[in-house]
Amino acid sequence: MNSNLYLGIMSGTSLDGVDLALMNFNGHSARLVAADFMPMPEKIREKLTALLHSGETSLQHLGELDHQLGLLYAESVNLFLAKQQLTPEQIQAIGCHGQTIWHAPNGDLPFTMQIGDMNLLAANTGITTVADFRRKDMAYGGQGAPLVPAFHEGIFAAPNRLTVVLNIGGISNISVLSPHQPTIGYDVGAGNTLMDGWIARHLGKAYDKDAKWAKTGEIDTALLTALLNEPFLQQAPPKSTGRELFNLPWLDKILAKHTALLPQNVQRTLAEFTVQSIANELKLLQKEDLPNFLLVCGGGARNPLLMQRLHELLPTWEVSDTTTFGLDPDYVEAAAFAWLAYRRLTNQPSNLPSVTGAKRAASLGVIFPK
Repeated sequence: MNSNLYLGIMSGTSLDGVDLALMNFNGHSARLVAADFMPMPEKIREKLTALLHSGETSLQHLGELDHQLGLLYAESVNLFLAKQQLTPEQIQAIGCHGQTIWHAPNGDLPFTMQIGDMNLLAANTGITTVADFRRKDMAYGGQGAPLVPAFHEGIFAAPNRLTVVLNIGGISNISVLSPHQPTIGYDVGAGNTLMDGWIARHLGKAYDKDAKWAKTGEIDTALLTALLNEPFLQQAPPKSTGRELFNLPWLDKILAKHTALLPQNVQRTLAEFTVQSIANELKLLQKEDLPNFLLVCGGGARNPLLMQRLHELLPTWEVSDTTTFGLDPDYVEAAAFAWLAYRRLTNQPSNLPSVTGAKRAASLGVIFPK
């Protein structure tokens, strides 16, 4: 039995489905063994979307959704194992992020909330599960996010260059891996969430595949300026955000002052908003005396318009995706949660106080035995 196999599960702010990444950890090396994706069932997606948009629900609905997600994660794992011809005994543990429904790290009573019953996941797969990664970091005064930079540091850092790992999921976040400096990482703005919401409203599609719709539109500079005036973008790190800020009601408020815009022009402007928020941040970080290396992962790495604009806006950077390191861009976050489970079971620290603002390093996650 290979006891180095850990399975990471991630369902993010885009609500498109469940990413699974099987990782082999051996000392300081990490290898992606297999990966897969399970689409989010439409009924669960609709319930989650309604909950995230309103921020309100009944305890009955919340409990039922928690249960449904636990079963969805378990079904995803069991299908994955069958496809890979693996048994539960071959997997040391599952690291499951759960589904974030609210993230409020600031204020008098900071909290974050992920749902998905991990007892059901462990019971229905027969695999020890590690989950609830964010709240221990918050208990020590951290933002509870982002957690992935610690994994990025272990896999992508190099002593002779500035490496920034950019994840464009629902939200865009970066890990800044700079030689002789503590790693930092934080959210830099909206990723795909506004574009996804806008095309869903107007064309009934989950996302703008290959940016085909955005490419038919033109940038509206007045709208772009208004979007870039969002105070979050000027905040100093550590900082984190989510769909509780960047959502369609937020966009509608801004659009109320910019009427009679063609929907495709709004879509193109939203794409530009995403890349300019990123590029503005990276220009502040770039080094004159070192090569600047940008590694893109997440769904946005598949968006040719976003990638083209990053190349154009960052001429002094080498821009590529994580395939360069043998990690499929779609599965970097899921791989990170496999790593977090590995760190928890081996009782090693897995947060970076320089990233989250926590008072100390800690081994994150709650263990749900099989």
